[in-house]
Amino acid sequence: MKHVGYFTHSDCMIHDMGHMHPESPMRLRTIDIHLQKQGLSLDITRFDAKPANPELIERAHPRQYLQEIEKIGADAITGDLIPVDSDTAMGPGSMRAALLAAGAGCQAVNHVIAGDIRRAFCATRPPGHHAEKSLAMGFCLFNNVAIAALHAIEHHRLKRVAIIDFDVHNGNGTVDIFKDDERVMVCSSFQHPFYPNRHFNTPGDHLVLTPINAGSDGPVFRKKVEKDFLPALDRFKPELILISAGFDAHKEDPLGDLNLIEDDYRWITTLIKDIADRHSQSRIVSILEGGYHLDALGRSVCAHIETMLHD
Repeated sequence: MKHVGYFTHSDCMIHDMGHMHPESPMRLRTIDIHLQKQGLSLDITRFDAKPANPELIERAHPRQYLQEIEKIGADAITGDLIPVDSDTAMGPGSMRAALLAAGAGCQAVNHVIAGDIRRAFCATRPPGHHAEKSLAMGFCLFNNVAIAALHAIEHHRLKRVAIIDFDVHNGNGTVDIFKDDERVMVCSSFQHPFYPNRHFNTPGDHLVLTPINAGSDGPVFRKKVEKDFLPALDRFKPELILISAGFDAHKEDPLGDLNLIEDDYRWITTLIKDIADRHSQSRIVSILEGGYHLDALGRSVCAHIETMLHD
């Protein structure tokens, strides 16, 4: 059995917010090129992502919100970009891509829980962790990781799911969706003060929010994450770990001011694997969030996946 499933779809690349937008289709192409260059494509099992149905999405978002996004998506079919917020827009392929991104995480959860694969990475876009219950923002339409977590709980009857978010931006949408739901522990490290400046200090024993000063490097990041995340996750004992895998804390990324390198992504992936081995039957589903320097993104995702491939 290959350890890592790779969930993606070429239609995730037809979501295009303009040639100058950092959240570009080239992000997925670059990841694929790096995987091939490093020979990792031979070690993963590829799956075509399947779109989420409304029932899956409505576990995390109200029906009215889904209908609003569907309406914008339908209006955008004509070819015009329609703004959803100041930095997020929908074009002709956006709704299809968003449904695939939301569905891939649930599909990966199914395969991991069935034991077909041990771990999974979802190379999908648009990202999701800024999407609040009823608010699209920060390049995000649906909260993919939240939808996957609720699928694990509602469909597979898991009692405790952890989400670990190491994107440079706080996963405000994930916190918003789970702030009153103690079945899900959200651990989010992020540059602070920084976008989105929302839900960075929301109270809750199941919310582990770790602000990091701009300019911090790997050793600072590692020390803070180890101190905050480890004891909380060991107390919580998650049955499944989901990752909001953002790689924009890399020192080369234009959208953040942290100074991580590939070795830091290897380190946190190893940390997460150790927690999953202790509590979660090694089950991990990782979902792509940020990462906007193309070459750094490709190298970082390879480091992440290569680490997940090893026992």
